[in-house]
Amino acid sequence: MSEGDTYDILSMTFLTVLYGSGPIMILALVVGLAIAFFQALTQVQEMTLTFVPKIVVIMLGLVVLTPLMYLVLKRLSDQVFDMLIVGAP
Repeated sequence: MSEGDTYDILSMTFLTVLYGSGPIMILALVVGLAIAFFQALTQVQEMTLTFVPKIVVIMLGLVVLTPLMYLVLKRLSDQVFDMLIVGAP
């Protein structure tokens, strides 16, 4: 395995992490912004109002997006194993 193969594996790994965690992070960002906007409009500064909806949305997002995360990780592992098999002497 050459340095180019190592670079390819690292770049595929970083993209896989972004594709796997990105949707959950976007959900948390959108819910956090909506809650902050609601708190700014109503001047309700309840601490549990910021955490509970985020946790619920993240858990629901994980339940819904787990197959997508699995497919992304499976694609990475298939590519890496294929690279290892082709590069074997």
